[in-house]
Amino acid sequence: MNEENSRLEEKPHPIEQSEWQAPPPQEIIKAEEPAQMSEVGTLGSIFFEPGKTFEDLRRKPRFLLAGLIIIVATSLFQVALLEKIGFERMIRERMESSSRVQQMSAEDKQKLIEQQTQPYIKYITYGSTPLVMLIVIMLGGLIYWLGANAMGGDSRFPHGISTWVYSSLPPTVVFVLANLLVLFLKSVDDIDLANSQSGLIQANPSFFIDGKSSPVLAALLGTFDFFFIWGWILAAIGLQKLGKISAGAAWAIVLVVALVSVAFRVVAALFF
Repeated sequence: MNEENSRLEEKPHPIEQSEWQAPPPQEIIKAEEPAQMSEVGTLGSIFFEPGKTFEDLRRKPRFLLAGLIIIVATSLFQVALLEKIGFERMIRERMESSSRVQQMSAEDKQKLIEQQTQPYIKYITYGSTPLVMLIVIMLGGLIYWLGANAMGGDSRFPHGISTWVYSSLPPTVVFVLANLLVLFLKSVDDIDLANSQSGLIQANPSFFIDGKSSPVLAALLGTFDFFFIWGWILAAIGLQKLGKISAGAAWAIVLVVALVSVAFRVVAALFF
């Protein structure tokens, strides 16, 4: 009995047989850095300090107020332009410049113009501008988000929308203000309807050619517009900051979007 007790006392405890190991360190979760600018502050700083603005948007993506300004400004210009020119005159001149309409008889042409100048068509035209701009913003943000991640970046969908909106905000605001000023000072008889929909200020080489006789060439040259280039530069900066990609990758995305835009403008000029 004593021998059994001594053997039990000599037998080491299972815990003593294994070496003691320290518990694994707890994973430290780094909290997101809060935004340093208010949303109102970003609206002004994007004009003067785009790099810092996009860095702050990386911390907290924001786009509602800036997107609303873009939609309202664009819609305001379209309404002001149509009110000054006259909706019926715009429709009539567009149709008379169409080769298909020119082949119609005078009676059929007049009926078509009357159908297209109904009051409800006018209000649909006014209401379609905000909807189109909203779709463009969402689609543009999706393209920038997918493009940045495809280039090895790290971003979320709100980052893509913020990049698109804030890269479009300065060119859009300056463009609309300048065109509203010209629209106010210019006589309605001096407004060229063929080019007025893309702006009364032609800040591109298409200013030197006749858009009616060479619509495709005018569309190509119109791509090299000051406001477009300004937006591309801001978009490249935004993609670098918000998408966490290199400058080369950012410019590759911007140029692909620009080429698609050029193709669309050329096809529209060729057929319409």
